[in-house]
Amino acid sequence: MLRRLTIRDFVLVDRLELEFEAGFGTLTGETGAGKSILVDALAFVLGERADAGLVRSGAERAEVSAEFDLDNAPVAADWLREHDLDAGEGLLLRRVLDGNGRSRAYLNGSPATVQQLREVAESLVDIHGQHAHQSLLRGDAQRALLDTHAGLNSLLAEVAGAWRVWREARLSLEAATGGIEALTREREQLDWQVRELEALGFSVEEWAALNSEHKRLAHATGLAEGVRFSLAILAEGDAACEAQVDTVAGRLDGLAEYDPALAEVAALLQSAQAELAEAVSALRRYADRVELDPRRLGELEGRIAAVLDCARKFRATPEELPGMLARWQERLAALGAAADVAALEVRVAEARRQYEELAGRLSKDRLKAAKALGVEVSRVMQQLALGGGQFEIALVAIDGGNAGGLEQVEFRIAGLAGNESRALAKVASGGELSRISLAIQVVTSQAASVPTLIFDEVDVGIGGGVAEVVGRLLRELGAERQVLCVTHLPQVAARANWQWQVAKGGEDGQIRSRVAMLDADARVEEIARMLGGVEITAITRQHAREMLSIS
Repeated sequence: MLRRLTIRDFVLVDRLELEFEAGFGTLTGETGAGKSILVDALAFVLGERADAGLVRSGAERAEVSAEFDLDNAPVAADWLREHDLDAGEGLLLRRVLDGNGRSRAYLNGSPATVQQLREVAESLVDIHGQHAHQSLLRGDAQRALLDTHAGLNSLLAEVAGAWRVWREARLSLEAATGGIEALTREREQLDWQVRELEALGFSVEEWAALNSEHKRLAHATGLAEGVRFSLAILAEGDAACEAQVDTVAGRLDGLAEYDPALAEVAALLQSAQAELAEAVSALRRYADRVELDPRRLGELEGRIAAVLDCARKFRATPEELPGMLARWQERLAALGAAADVAALEVRVAEARRQYEELAGRLSKDRLKAAKALGVEVSRVMQQLALGGGQFEIALVAIDGGNAGGLEQVEFRIAGLAGNESRALAKVASGGELSRISLAIQVVTSQAASVPTLIFDEVDVGIGGGVAEVVGRLLRELGAERQVLCVTHLPQVAARANWQWQVAKGGEDGQIRSRVAMLDADARVEEIARMLGGVEITAITRQHAREMLSIS
């Protein structure tokens, strides 16, 4: 359950630390005092979307922390262990929002994503907003509520996945049967192109080798003449460099006997002799190897011409041809599969069978859950001055089904405006809709596993004896889990195990919201204020004491 909520510079709150208790608690105060801001702060730290407008005016950043114990939250504890986070001392969620709208999140001191905050929060807190009754008029919200209450979301995801597979199979079959002529033409053209390139048998590596060998053979005459000229200068004849260097080296070697300074020069010439001899040897080996081969040169030129002709035909460079062949082969294989109408028909039939099997299971489970939920909500409706009203959940078949299953979910009411069962939106007034919404929330919350429930002014439009029933229902719910209700109704506040008061005042020229835990005497004053009247009288206080004594 929620133990502590710490708020810094959030909307109208500068600094606030709240210690939560078990059971049923209420948050009361004048309209506009900031009661819902505390719910917004909790939603923020639990991963709701946020913008820079939540940062208090004049502050650099807003920060909210929420501390939970996990004694009755095994799902959250398991989640922490799966993510290598220690759950021994509970859970601390912290989120910081900068003035530029950027937020950072932390789980037990470790950096986390906002998505991770949402994941762990789903098993800890359930917030029912004051406009929840409005969403009940939407078919998607009605289906989501039923499926979530019945624990069918994982099966629903399987149904949606099977629907997508079936739809894609149908689209492939329609494309194959509807555009068969165009596919045939494309396949024939690709087949010709692929055969042309496969016959060429060309690769990028071959292109580099072809050009290198062609360049050498095309200049074979010049290469041979250059080598012979070099050998003549270096090693052949009386004036050859090799012989002259040998002569100079020998002369200096003899003179070094008289002047050692020449020994270093002689040594350099000896080194030059060795390198020159190595160069001459390499040139002679090259001269033996180089040859004119007109036949091979012609073969190379023919191969290069064939590659260039093919590249021009397909408007590409020679280096691009292998990649084009791979893409065309892949597309040709895909067209072959698409053209197999019989195989596609089998695929469509199998996908449909799998979808209908999963959707049938979903329909069966929905029907069972719809009947049970209808009975429970109807029972609570009787306590909320909706006598005679019966809550029903109809499953209206959808021709062919969709990603949500074989039917749409429709909430209906019978007995409020005639005996005929009619859609909720066409029967209930605003006040009735609020009470029906509250009945649904109480029933679904009782079946849920989350340990903390927040009700933010869900009792709008309710008063009198009905408000007393609402307070009693929330008190009963608080016996099983932690419940916090933001309310304007004294009948609801008086039923609480504990009560906070929110007040708004000025400080340093700025508006601030403050929260105070009320003791017994303070609760009498607050309940008396909520009962109405400009001036609180002794009679009003006595009425407040009587209401509190009943709780």
